[in-house]
Amino acid sequence: MEALILLVPILFSILFWTAKKRATTHIINIAGAVMLLTAMIYTTYSFLKKGVIEGTFLNGLFYIDSLSLIVLDIILAIGFLVCIYSIKYLDIEYDHRTIDTKKIKVYYSLMYAFIFTMIMVVTTQNLGLMWIAVEATTLASAFLVGYYNNKHSLEAAWKYIIICSVGIAFALLGIVFLYISSGNVFQGEKAPLNWIFLYEHAGSLQSGILKISFIFILVGFGTKVGLAPMHTWLPDAHSQAPSPISALLSGVLLNSALYGIIRILSIVNKHLGPQDLYTKRLMIGMGLLSIAAAAIFILYQKDYKRLLAYSSIEHMGIIVFALGFFTKLSIFAALFHMVNHAFTKSMLFLLSGNVYLKYGTKEIQKVKGLLKLMPVTGTLFLLGFFAIAGMPPFSVFFSELGIALSAASAHHFVLAAIFLILIALIFAGIAVTTLKMFFGNTDHNDLQSGEINKPGIAAIMLLFIIILFSGMYMPEPIKTILDSAVLIIKGGN
Repeated sequence: MEALILLVPILFSILFWTAKKRATTHIINIAGAVMLLTAMIYTTYSFLKKGVIEGTFLNGLFYIDSLSLIVLDIILAIGFLVCIYSIKYLDIEYDHRTIDTKKIKVYYSLMYAFIFTMIMVVTTQNLGLMWIAVEATTLASAFLVGYYNNKHSLEAAWKYIIICSVGIAFALLGIVFLYISSGNVFQGEKAPLNWIFLYEHAGSLQSGILKISFIFILVGFGTKVGLAPMHTWLPDAHSQAPSPISALLSGVLLNSALYGIIRILSIVNKHLGPQDLYTKRLMIGMGLLSIAAAAIFILYQKDYKRLLAYSSIEHMGIIVFALGFFTKLSIFAALFHMVNHAFTKSMLFLLSGNVYLKYGTKEIQKVKGLLKLMPVTGTLFLLGFFAIAGMPPFSVFFSELGIALSAASAHHFVLAAIFLILIALIFAGIAVTTLKMFFGNTDHNDLQSGEINKPGIAAIMLLFIIILFSGMYMPEPIKTILDSAVLIIKGGN
């Protein structure tokens, strides 16, 4: 039954090519979305019942624990909502003659292939296969970045491929060094790249080579995560892709790549011991650099999709910063922030799709009177900006508060202060840059007031409800999964 998690997206990716009419592609998509949602419910239920899910297929490589499950549920939940949102989005693009039926097939097929590759990343316990899956995410999503086939989208797609391919080559080198660090000790073992095996025998790895390995993996997977200074592909790719794909890129893909870093971080830290500062300095330094870089670019941003992309760089930096302290509180807050960012940013990118379809522009200066013209979209977009900037009562505020408290409780008061100053600066930057979009009257006299993509609004409303209440109330099963993931990363069963 677990195999269906992998089979559903890859099967549906092929099925779209059997459809001859646009309506048929939408029906296939709805069926696929329902199956993704079913897979998420079934997998979560199975995990809560069994504790760990181990598949007997793929030579036993299929494996889901609580850490895998957090990212997997993000992939499946947001994947489902993006599938629903995409139906009307594509229909409007079709009506505008921007795309045709063949392009809709391409879109759906690549989107499901993209979801499949991300599921592969988090459901294998082999680092080599994980690396292949991360590389495959680039191949599947690059065509979606260049979907509109114009000068800017093609340039963004090529930039994405080149930079991420270089980054992933560094990650491969890191995995090779990781393998070498275990080679002398575990000669003859069948699974030296199995991360469970490496974690259990972390104490016997060779320190020097393991440290080199971590740098390459942090830079390599960090490029895919969008950490500064390797982030340059991200604003272009996220701004040029169709908005539902931007939601997947920002809300899901970045977490999938970050998952790879977390797995290696737990192995390296177990080997080095709690007093060693090696990974701590690297993670905190790279996290703060990413937040600072995002703060500078957000202040001068003129494109609302690029602003959201830079915000993603900021939040990936926040998560890496928190993981650097490697305390139970900081890891819990980091994982909680992964979930909060995924849902909030996906909501904002889907809303940006509504705004783009209505106004036909991504320039902030050309979008005015959003609250009058699109009351529901405008209100949710405004609240979404407050949420992603870390304003209470939204869930991002509580995870950021947890991260600041974890830094202070570890007696890093200066780092906690720098973190809070940068967050406040970004909050002000987002407010100053975007508020002008919502008030006044639009310059486009030909635009009719009213919502666009009403089925998509339902998906967005669900995301909004999640980010509004999850910070104030956390159901016990979700807390159990997060606590269990903290134990896996920090050490324990």
